[in-house]
Amino acid sequence: MKKYYVPDFIVYNEIIVEIKAEKSLSKVDEAQLINSLITSRHSTGLLINFGEESLRYRRFKN
Repeated sequence: MKKYYVPDFIVYNEIIVEIKAEKSLSKVDEAQLINSLITSRHSTGLLINFGEESLRYRRFKN
C-alpha cells in the first residue's frame, strides 16, 4: 500500500497551509510541514493553530 501526504490547502499553487486545533504546536507538526515543503518544492508554508487562546501561526520558507 502506497502512503502519501495530502496538505490541508495549497494556495496560489505556492503556499502549503496546515490547519491544527491543538493546545500547542509540537515539533512533529513543524517537521511535517517542513518535510512537505521539501518534497513538494513549494516555496512557503503556514502552520495555523486554532486550539490556543488566540490564533497562532508560523510561517516557513523553503
